[in-house]
Amino acid sequence: MRRGTVFAYALSICICLLSASCGVVERSSRHEFQSGSYLMRAQGGAQERVYLDLTPEQIQIYPSNRVIPALPKLRIPLQGTDSLCPFSFSRVSLDLDITTLPFKLRFPQNGLPAQLNTEFNGALYAGRRYDRYYIRSSRNMLGQCAYEVVNRGFDFGVFAGIGSTTINPFTTRGAVNDEYFAPHLQGGAAFFLESQVASFGLALGWDRLLSSDRIHWIYTGKPWLGFIVGLALN
Repeated sequence: MRRGTVFAYALSICICLLSASCGVVERSSRHEFQSGSYLMRAQGGAQERVYLDLTPEQIQIYPSNRVIPALPKLRIPLQGTDSLCPFSFSRVSLDLDITTLPFKLRFPQNGLPAQLNTEFNGALYAGRRYDRYYIRSSRNMLGQCAYEVVNRGFDFGVFAGIGSTTINPFTTRGAVNDEYFAPHLQGGAAFFLESQVASFGLALGWDRLLSSDRIHWIYTGKPWLGFIVGLALN
């Protein structure tokens, strides 16, 4: 198969994945603080598994049993008070992201210097996510109270996708005289720090060139380090 045909085919697949994901990304759950099962920890206390029923006015906390009692064991008001919530809540979940790597750092090879690549690439990511939520409240100058939920999270997992890279005399030690962009498959592991919408982190990966020039490519089978950005799909 010709190089141009292979690249066009790989690019079409990635565009289809991005297009199919747009609607999902628009309505992404963002791993918000919402009703469900959590681990609750009081200040200086042990963790306890609970079920939270969240409304704009309050948080109702139930024991996490199969049969939920009619009355909650605890209520935390979210309006009309500026007192600090003495609890934090955490949960572990599956994280599915669509990701891109704005740049990859390829390490020195055979006496040649390191290379920073910024070509197009995209991948799907799956990992284990850990979130912790704190409730912070305050009173403004008018005496009105408001609260916000502060989320801190991280996750780690694996990714796989496609991208492009430059093939030229430098990356083939003179075996190829021309310069062109070749498609490649990519995969590896990543660690993310989470925000409510996007995830940012570091990735360690490998590429497999989809071109006959991979036998000359100096990065065949060599690891790279990259900056990775993800948008939640679940």
